[in-house]
Amino acid sequence: MRIDAHQHFWQYQFEQYPWIDEKMARLRGDFLPEQLTELLSANDFNGCVVVQARQLDRETQWLLSLGAHNPQILGVVGWIDLCSAQLPEKLSKLQSQPLLKGFRHVLQDELEIDYMLRPEFIRGLKWLAEFDYSFDLLVTAEQLPIVCQLLEQLPKMRIVLDHIGKPSFTADGWQHWAQSIQELAKYPHLYCKVSGLVTEADWDNWSAVQFAPYLEHILNCFGAKRLMFGSDWPVCLVAANYVDAVSLIEQFIAKHALQDLPGVMGENAVEFYKLTSRDV
Repeated sequence: MRIDAHQHFWQYQFEQYPWIDEKMARLRGDFLPEQLTELLSANDFNGCVVVQARQLDRETQWLLSLGAHNPQILGVVGWIDLCSAQLPEKLSKLQSQPLLKGFRHVLQDELEIDYMLRPEFIRGLKWLAEFDYSFDLLVTAEQLPIVCQLLEQLPKMRIVLDHIGKPSFTADGWQHWAQSIQELAKYPHLYCKVSGLVTEADWDNWSAVQFAPYLEHILNCFGAKRLMFGSDWPVCLVAANYVDAVSLIEQFIAKHALQDLPGVMGENAVEFYKLTSRDV
């Protein structure tokens, strides 16, 4: 199966998506499953994993409702208050939702750089493991050493690093990011999404050559079996169309690890998120 393992949907309202600023005006509109369906089909994808874009309980329920009516949605990564004392009860109720595969918290936006080390947050992640849910790590490169501290306190649960850890793609940022990735890759249960590259670079002047050293480092550290492709649609549209977002990763893997291309472009996501096909 070919899977787009990271994309978003929203019905745009200014107050609901404050992170979509003037520079991202292209994203100030509705992006819904019917728009993505054509792109998935044209690029031979069997389905997708939709990831939360708002930190609200109703975001999870809304994404699940979209999934109920759109068979190309094979998995939902929602949001839940991981620090809530009622988390076990909430997770127990959600067990009746087979499309719900995991959760994400936007750690990159927290005022405390080490928010993820709060005891109540770590307790919440351990509860996710108890209920066999995965966790998507959305952090900046600056936070990567803290992620190592976090992983030391967690069981061997399914965790994936979004957007290769969001490097700055500048000479000054390489060493810190590269060293951190090398350390993180030592945790065998941590996967990595090759996604979101174009939005971290110069939107108007990026090139595949620019990303090659970063992709080579990710491939060498994690190995192809722990990598999964994600388009980051529609966020990618500020810098690239869907075809370019796919081609960037697909061509690199085809060149450097051709035998692992099916894994990176879908099969690894199927294993990580425990996806199953749905009747179309």
